Amino acid sequence: MIRVVLADDQALIRAGFRVLLTGVDGIEVVGEAADGAQAVRVARDSRADVVLMDIRMPGVDGLEATRRIGADEDLAGVRVLVLTTYESDEYVYQALQYGASGFLVKDIEPGDLVHAIRVVARGDALLSPGITRRLIADLVRRPRPNTTKPQALAALTERERDVLARVAGGLSNDEIAALLHLSPLTVKTHVSRMMSKLAVRDRAQLVVLAYESGLVIPGTPAE
Repeated sequence: MIRVVLADDQALIRAGFRVLLTGVDGIEVVGEAADGAQAVRVARDSRADVVLMDIRMPGVDGLEATRRIGADEDLAGVRVLVLTTYESDEYVYQALQYGASGFLVKDIEPGDLVHAIRVVARGDALLSPGITRRLIADLVRRPRPNTTKPQALAALTERERDVLARVAGGLSNDEIAALLHLSPLTVKTHVSRMMSKLAVRDRAQLVVLAYESGLVIPGTPAE
C-alpha cells in the first residue's frame, strides 16, 4: 500500500485530491497538511511514502519542506511530488536540488495522478520532457555551471556518462536504449548504478548533477 500525504494550504484542493484517490487500489491517503512544517511532521508520523507538496504555503513553504524531508535520514524513503503551475516554473530547479522526485499540475487528470504517485513511490522520477525543457531554459539563464566535475563523477564509466547526458536531456530509458543501441534493461541498470555511485535519490537529481557538474551544458542537444 502506498501511503500518501496531501500538503496544500487550500482545503478544497486537498479534498479534491482525497476524493480522486479514495478507493484507488494500492493507495491510501494517510494525512493532510496546510503548511510545510505540518507536512514534514505528518510525513514522519504517518510513515508516508509520497507527499503531494504545494509550493506556495504560509509560513514554511513547500520548497523548505521538501528540503527538510530530503535532508532527514529518517525520511529517506519519502518521495515528494511538487504541485506546480506554469507560473511557478522558476521553482523547478530549486525543488529538484532539494530532492523533489517530480512535478504535477493541479488540474491533472485522475489517471495521471495515480500513475505519478506509483512512479515516484517505486523510486523513479516523474520528470517529463516538458518539465526538462523548462528546467534547461532556466539553467540557460543562469551563470555557466562549474565545469570541474565532482570527484564522484570521475567514478562513472564512459558509457555511464553517455547515459547520464541523455537522462539530462529528458529522454526515457527506452529512448536512450534506441539511441545508444542498448537494451532498456541495460539502460535501467546504468541509471541505478549511477544513482548509487553519485549518492543521489532519484533520476531527477541526476539531471541537476549533470548540469551542475558541467557534464552537460544547457542548450546543447541530448543526442
